[in-house]
Amino acid sequence: MRRLLTRVAALLGAATLAVALLPATQSAVAATDGFSVSGGRIYDARGVEFVPQGINHAHAWYPSQTGSFADIRAAGANTVRVVLSGGRYTPSTVSDVADVVARCRANQLVCILENHDTTGYGEDGSARSLAQAAQFWTQVRSALVGQEAYVMINIGNEPFGNSGYQSWASDTISAISTLRHAGLRHTIVVDAPNWGQDWSGTMKADAPRVATADGNTVFSIHMYGVYDTAAEVTSYIDSFRSRGLALMVGEFGDAHSDGNPDEATIMRYTRTTGVGMLGWSWSGNGSGVEYLDMANNFDAGRLTSWGQRFINGTDGLKARAPKVASVYSGGTVDPTNPPTETGGIAPNGYPYCTSGSSDPDGDGWGWENNRSCVVRGSAPDTGSSSGATAPNGYPYCASGSSDPDGDGWGWENNRSCVVRGSAAAR
Repeated sequence: MRRLLTRVAALLGAATLAVALLPATQSAVAATDGFSVSGGRIYDARGVEFVPQGINHAHAWYPSQTGSFADIRAAGANTVRVVLSGGRYTPSTVSDVADVVARCRANQLVCILENHDTTGYGEDGSARSLAQAAQFWTQVRSALVGQEAYVMINIGNEPFGNSGYQSWASDTISAISTLRHAGLRHTIVVDAPNWGQDWSGTMKADAPRVATADGNTVFSIHMYGVYDTAAEVTSYIDSFRSRGLALMVGEFGDAHSDGNPDEATIMRYTRTTGVGMLGWSWSGNGSGVEYLDMANNFDAGRLTSWGQRFINGTDGLKARAPKVASVYSGGTVDPTNPPTETGGIAPNGYPYCTSGSSDPDGDGWGWENNRSCVVRGSAPDTGSSSGATAPNGYPYCASGSSDPDGDGWGWENNRSCVVRGSAAAR
């Protein structure tokens, strides 16, 4: 199987870094005030099912193209997958990551932030390991904490080529553990090996092991030449759906040098099954894959044939009209498809608990579907424990001691809170 071409011509060298693997039994599932995974589906911070549908953007290589976020939103996307780098390419700094998140939020886009340094590890000598990618996320932690309702973390893009991929599961579990121990409670997205296409079936076979180690994980398959028939597309997606594992198609195109992807089936079947999908990519491709640009030279007024197909064609973004995450729409729930598993949303933005047994200590806060919930009629049902909610939707901290590092973010009642008057409370 021929590997995918890399996205840019110049690649920088890298060293490898080993990180000890913690047993799965020691890898705690992250508490989260943001997205969560249950029964193979993704739910947003208000407990409403969310299907990521959007476009990849090569931010690390084109950091000045900030208008692309608004253009991608205008194309109909509810999600943007953003290329970042820890050093293989121009490094993404804390301030840069914070600016990307702010632009996503300003355009009502969910950010899937991905580290592109790992692309083709084991086969491409300049690629970096998942352990190194995990260290990058800990280094930009301050730009991510408190953004769980708007951000998912895609640990590493296409983390193995066609060599060494047998350690995909153990390396992935170890990388997730590094993030969790650093206090990053976001939903984690993990890419398949084999240049993202999993022709070996490694992710398909080992996904349950990863999901057992961390239940707030979404699996991402990249569909290019390996998926050139409808049967290959549908059988791969069905293999995850039938086991209750959350899956998205994190990249695909309408053509590729390693074969002709069946984009029609990818777009149709993800739509009918409610599986996320993100096309590669808005603009800026090089190294012989320029045909994967959706817009010529980042100009939304000059779409390519692929851009027209993905945005305006059958089962494209305009036809799908994907709903933005409810944290942007005020938590409005479609009455024809209510989130029955949550029982509604409390005034403080948290879902109501469906069972009183979810609150064993009787403080009004429970835990269901890997997220906090509120018991109807309890004290938290009228607001947070400090009596109010900040403009960003998080409860105010009842005590300043909940924020030991002074960054404005605290932790109370098994959830994030913000200190009144701090920058985090905006």
